[in-house]
Amino acid sequence: MYKLLTHNDLDGVGCGILAKLAFGNEVKVRYNSISSLDREVEWFLENDEKETFLIITDLSVNEANEKRLQAFYEDKGKVQLIDHHKTSLSLNDYEWGHVVVEDEEGKLTSATSLLYEYLIKHQQLNPTNAVTEFVELVRQYDTWEWEKNNNQYARRLNALFYLISIEEFEEKMIQRLQLDDFFSFDEFEKKLLDMEDEKIERYIRRKRRELVQSPIGDHFAGIVYAESYHSELGNELGKEYPHLDYIAIINIGGKRLGFRTIHDHIDLSEIAGNFGGGGHAKASGCTLTDETYKQFVTDTFHLEPLREDAKHNRFNLKRSSFGSLYQDRADNLFLLYPLNEQEWAMNENKVQIEKTFASFEEGESYLKRTYAAWLVKDEIFVNYLISEVKNR
Repeated sequence: MYKLLTHNDLDGVGCGILAKLAFGNEVKVRYNSISSLDREVEWFLENDEKETFLIITDLSVNEANEKRLQAFYEDKGKVQLIDHHKTSLSLNDYEWGHVVVEDEEGKLTSATSLLYEYLIKHQQLNPTNAVTEFVELVRQYDTWEWEKNNNQYARRLNALFYLISIEEFEEKMIQRLQLDDFFSFDEFEKKLLDMEDEKIERYIRRKRRELVQSPIGDHFAGIVYAESYHSELGNELGKEYPHLDYIAIINIGGKRLGFRTIHDHIDLSEIAGNFGGGGHAKASGCTLTDETYKQFVTDTFHLEPLREDAKHNRFNLKRSSFGSLYQDRADNLFLLYPLNEQEWAMNENKVQIEKTFASFEEGESYLKRTYAAWLVKDEIFVNYLISEVKNR
């Protein structure tokens, strides 16, 4: 017999699906939150017989359970932990630990992809086109590689996962992967996902008007309250406000704090780790504690939401050789313009400031972080230029 303890997100459930494909009725699968895993491990060690092979995926155990599992292993118990989070690398010190963040080709791994390799290596599962495609979709979504590749199939797989129960998703995927030559969505799922995409778009549009910004520690964060669509929301807000190091998503009801970033130089697993959490470089989270509540809620509650940059402009465009005009809440106007090919300057209310910038992006980042300014509509920009011409 096998027992799989895994995470309750797409990557964790992907592991459960692979385990059932490999072992059928010989495996019992339990899906866990991050906080509940250690209780499950303790229960297993106290109640299960040594004949049961324990597999843990996509989650890591605490220090006390590390020692318990090692004692279990030394007493001829069968255990294998498979994970891909940087915060779990120390578990490689044990023979039963297998933690890989990147493969030999430099590609980020997921728990599902690592378990798939393990099952194939031990001849417990035969690879097929459908299963391989499914595993890759899960891997790309969990590592955020889907966004770089614009892999909408991966994003939609995760959307489907949250639209139905874990049991129904698991049943659908197992049946599909056993019968089909290639992985695909059926017609009903496509229509369901189309409606969900429209719903997500409306949700993000509303939340975009609620985002505030604040320095938190050594970084500059965007902060928003949301209970749904955290990955999609964090991704879209990060792209719209690239001057922010990361987006912090507060789920008051769930008492959770999620972090998302689009930047390669930001490691959110370290930031979340400072608050007792963990995860990936671009997507991590932690519990909403007294400390995090103060920093992300109490200290930012009074802040006004960011104003969106004007859209559909024809004249006041970013990186324009004529300059790009911004405004703050005090009605100050800022013109960001090129001095030459290597240098950008800024006027505040038509007076040039001393600071110059190596690129438009650097200047805009300074402008948005310092003044929370936004790109104004064409009408204001044209009036500004007319005023300049008249003065000259």
